[in-house]
Amino acid sequence: MTFRPVRNAVWWVADYAYAAVWQVRAFFSRTDPGDFVSGEGRPIVVLPGVYETWRFLQPLITELHDRGHPVHVITALGRNRWPVPRAARHVAEYLQRHALDDVVIVAHSKGGLVGKQVMVDAAVGSRVRGMVAVASPFAGSVYGRLMLVPALRAFSPSAPGILALAREVAPNARIVSVYGEFDPHIPGGSELDGARNVRLETGGHFRILAHPRVIAEVVRLAE
Repeated sequence: MTFRPVRNAVWWVADYAYAAVWQVRAFFSRTDPGDFVSGEGRPIVVLPGVYETWRFLQPLITELHDRGHPVHVITALGRNRWPVPRAARHVAEYLQRHALDDVVIVAHSKGGLVGKQVMVDAAVGSRVRGMVAVASPFAGSVYGRLMLVPALRAFSPSAPGILALAREVAPNARIVSVYGEFDPHIPGGSELDGARNVRLETGGHFRILAHPRVIAEVVRLAE
């Protein structure tokens, strides 16, 4: 009976260790996002989670670019503290400005909500082939109710934005939702009705970004 709490605690520690390392690396990184936009493969747009810059996802970006995909990041998102509709407009404007079509979105956490909002946008939704969302709170998180910061309280399951996006079911068939057995930020998990749901036999909110299944699902969708 004590195994699961101990296992979850180990996953939790490993999760925050991963997040700390990559937040520090992201802070000091001076990589130019233009370095990743070359390639003959299907274009990929990467969307980070709240309080993350695109550099937090640089290991994924590098691996996908090495596979021949042009990888685009939306620098206007900053640390992704914008409300989801506003963040989605930044993405939509980027897709239109760069005439990107048949795009695969790779998103982490809040980025999955932003990506889905883009997919329901009548003006640009058809430009998106599909999305692989990692640890995204499609149904919100119970912890959102406890948050005082608006950027985090917006993840409450009863938040208007979460409820409105949940009613938009048309894009779900084009979404792959990848998540772990245990997520310290999203206790209810990231299962999305109508999507391809991939539940990993591990835990965490951040460290599963490095799980090989994530790349495999992106490759499956993009290649």
